[in-house]
Amino acid sequence: MQDPPAITRRHLLGGSLALLGAAASGCAIPVGLGSSQTRVKYWHFLGASDGIIMNQMVGAFARDNPGVFVEENVLAWGEPYYTKIAMAGAGGRSPDVATFHLARLAGIGAGEILDPINVDLLAEVGLRAADFSPPIWERAHYQGTLYAVPFDAHPMVQYYNTDLCGRAGLLGADGKLRPTTGADQLLEQLRKAKEVLGGKPPLVFDALGLGTVGPWRVWYSLYPQSGGTLLSEDGGQVTIDDQKALEALRFMRRLGEEGLCDPTTDYGASVAKFTNSEAAFLWNGDWEVTGLKERKTPFSMTRFPSVFGSGAAQADCHVFVLPHQRDRDPEVERATYQFIAYLVKNSADWAVAGHVPSYLPALQEPDYLALQPQSEYRSVITDVALDPQVWYTGSASRLWIEFGGAFSPVISGERTPEEGLANAKAALSRLMSAPNPFPAEER
Repeated sequence: MQDPPAITRRHLLGGSLALLGAAASGCAIPVGLGSSQTRVKYWHFLGASDGIIMNQMVGAFARDNPGVFVEENVLAWGEPYYTKIAMAGAGGRSPDVATFHLARLAGIGAGEILDPINVDLLAEVGLRAADFSPPIWERAHYQGTLYAVPFDAHPMVQYYNTDLCGRAGLLGADGKLRPTTGADQLLEQLRKAKEVLGGKPPLVFDALGLGTVGPWRVWYSLYPQSGGTLLSEDGGQVTIDDQKALEALRFMRRLGEEGLCDPTTDYGASVAKFTNSEAAFLWNGDWEVTGLKERKTPFSMTRFPSVFGSGAAQADCHVFVLPHQRDRDPEVERATYQFIAYLVKNSADWAVAGHVPSYLPALQEPDYLALQPQSEYRSVITDVALDPQVWYTGSASRLWIEFGGAFSPVISGERTPEEGLANAKAALSRLMSAPNPFPAEER
């Protein structure tokens, strides 16, 4: 008779995703008067499975560190969150630590609304630059100063239906999708899947809808693969290479023209079609893994296809930042770094919901490597296509929405690639000339 399997914290985290209850609120009970605990105030915007896992990790920290109390507060995702961070930081009455999107770093007052990371305290808790993905660690700096501690990357990935791809002969002997190199191999793979689906489009992604960002995320996975950039390092000059940009747009147009992708799906419809085995492939961020498992879709995941050279994929990252405070309590500050280090060092737990740890040692942990399919695309962590460091980029940003709107009609054939690129460049020019809505404040 076999012994029962060992129950690890990672198993508990994974199993907790279906248990919403009190954990889903993410709000901790305040420390009582007279408590000897050090209180750390933590703000984040993480919801759904992300929020549940973070709540569990905060609870695990509390059990392992009884002298520190983390007051966890969950705020609305998107612009409302960053507006509240900006207001709190400008007033110097902010939380001790907050979760942030890395692409938002430059736009929201690094040095004014956000305080620099104390590299000496970071070293005290055992976090070193060499332990992080180099491109992400570099981007966590602004004008040479470290303002964020990287936590993960959530890249564009390729989900594939194992049943449909198996019937199309696209899986290797190991049951995994055979990788493709170049446009021709990918197109041939999609055509075989289309045959199995009786002529229906085999690929879905967020291609249409009000405020759609899917076309931007697909294009910014394809275009950087050939070395294309958007802006100069200082953000002052447009550096778009028209030839490379159009090559990516023409490929996206070809997907729609040949019926290899569905240009009429919005975000929800694309996920639903893949979930219901009406499509063989889904291009999306890595965060749909939990829902697909819960709904028992036969699927796996791999890196976004290499079409134009490198295997780069559009990505943003979750990081930890220190919103500005006029006077930091030294005891609370040390406890804050202790908390950040705990989350980072245990980021393999965080990977249950799909994100790739940016802390490189976590990628070698046996428990992480055993996560399927989450560990299948881990190598992208050093090959991420990150947004330029300007205020109008990042998740829920105007750039994503403007470029998504410019490129969506290209996929459907309503606009030529040349027209789509012209509209995107015009939008970029408008954004460059617009004032930053989060101006620096006088301290």
